[in-house]
Amino acid sequence: MITVQTSSLELENLKRSIEKTIHHTYLEKYLQKPVIDEGKLFLLASIVTNTPLTASEKQQYIITTMLVQIALDTHDLVAKKTAIDESKALKKKRQLTVLAGDYYSGLYYLLLSEIEDYQMIHVLASAIKEINEYKMQIYYREVDSFPEYIDLIKKVESLLILRVADHVQATAVKSITEDWLLTSKLLQEKRLFQNKDSSPLFDIWLGQSKSNTYTSMVTNVEAIIQENLSSMEKEVSKLPLHLSNLKSHVTNKINQFLYKDLNVEEG
Repeated sequence: MITVQTSSLELENLKRSIEKTIHHTYLEKYLQKPVIDEGKLFLLASIVTNTPLTASEKQQYIITTMLVQIALDTHDLVAKKTAIDESKALKKKRQLTVLAGDYYSGLYYLLLSEIEDYQMIHVLASAIKEINEYKMQIYYREVDSFPEYIDLIKKVESLLILRVADHVQATAVKSITEDWLLTSKLLQEKRLFQNKDSSPLFDIWLGQSKSNTYTSMVTNVEAIIQENLSSMEKEVSKLPLHLSNLKSHVTNKINQFLYKDLNVEEG
């Protein structure tokens, strides 16, 4: 297989294409612009670039998958509980957030229908259903242990990309994808938690468990992060030659996690 690298310029072009696709003047007047997860975008680009798909199909696959991710992330911003004395402005923002998530979902169906890729539509629709089921288990904490809870978070973070990888037969990235995305998520939540901000995932676990404390939570999370980093260091060496760019990027991420995120926080 010919090695095709994913350049920073290509990623910027993809990001601009996504931003152009999701642009909606009215929504952006009242809501913050959606955040494009650059880690997931890089993974998708690395996976899809090295496939026999046409250039147009590759772009459609990447953009539509990221639209699904943005829709899922947007729906997560909707308040799970509504205050009785909620102001009209907050109510409008909440309703628009729901509509925005639905709007982004509709866009991916439109784009894929234009190239008549109904199999990919099924892959993404199935992933959305499964991810939402996992999110409900997280929200209602339908697990008995913290490791099981973390495993649900891992599935939510990585399942969409893994389903696309399976669809294009790029299964070599599975372990790296799971460990990378879970580690990124846990570091993000840990920063929020330590800065006394709201960490949705940690708040759910601590709020429903009398036996867990702030200290035990951080200790457990740090142990999982270190375990994932060790796993990533082993798995990165197994990546095939045509994913050498992904290999370099993951190696840099491991160093960042080790020497920037962890050491700064611990210092």
